[in-house]
Amino acid sequence: MLVQLLRTGNFRPLEVQHTIAAGQGPDCTIALYKSGKCLVQGKGAEDWVTFTLEPLILKEARVGYDEVHHPEYTDPHMGIDESGKGDFFGPLVIAAVYVDDEIVARFGELNVRDSKTITSDRKAEDMAKEIRKILGGRFSLVAIGPRAYNRLYAKMRNVNRMLAWGHARAIENLMDIVPDCPRAVSDQFGPTRQIEQALMKKGRAIKLVQLPRAESDPAVAGASVLARAGFLAALRKMREAYGVDIPKGASGRVQEVAAELTEKKGPEVLLETGKCHFKTTDVVLERLSLDRSVLGPEGQATSKPKTGRKE
Repeated sequence: MLVQLLRTGNFRPLEVQHTIAAGQGPDCTIALYKSGKCLVQGKGAEDWVTFTLEPLILKEARVGYDEVHHPEYTDPHMGIDESGKGDFFGPLVIAAVYVDDEIVARFGELNVRDSKTITSDRKAEDMAKEIRKILGGRFSLVAIGPRAYNRLYAKMRNVNRMLAWGHARAIENLMDIVPDCPRAVSDQFGPTRQIEQALMKKGRAIKLVQLPRAESDPAVAGASVLARAGFLAALRKMREAYGVDIPKGASGRVQEVAAELTEKKGPEVLLETGKCHFKTTDVVLERLSLDRSVLGPEGQATSKPKTGRKE
């Protein structure tokens, strides 16, 4: 029925790539994508959803029309997200992604979303490839490998400070590519001033916004997928280098693999492969009758025993 309305109603037909139908009305533009996503834009978008789409086509009232309730989602901006923060093995990867209305529309067709809702690593990596094609270089990745991570943590003693530092670097790098980007959005993990203080001179003009559940923002969702793909690629290289299956997370299996690697390669391998402030490190060293002194100053910081996964 929506297709018929767009083709026969009071809409001027538009040619929009990857759509079933699209039309320009008096005060809004509507595009129905092959993925099933409907993008409604313009000052009359909310009225059209309320008085036409819901009662005449959907036959029910719904929430979640991001382009209507959050028009800022399609404005030019960047989103930042990370992967690997809760994993003992591997790097902390932070991605920044730039979007505008055209990119948001193409993300919609691809169904770009928070990587935590993607059911398999393969799907996440495949989606990341498509996202990179759409962006055409308008993204940045900052990968903090285990060795650098442990040095930073020994200095900062705070994961949120490290995240702020990494977010700031990703923002700065992307601003080299899109210097006029006015706004940066990330998930809320600490005071905004932490990122502001970590930004260099060229990044201090950008407006920083931290939001709960920021992955609903298309730029942050795109960054989430790219960060996850970067983390997975790093784990794959680590598996190849050490000849052992490197698991994600901080489970008992992770402890077993860390102990196996330590027995074969010595305690130095923990600094090269893992985040040594995790409780996992203490468990492995205790199992092997070692203490943290064998790791030197970079391995002295310990995690809070309550979680075993955070700082």
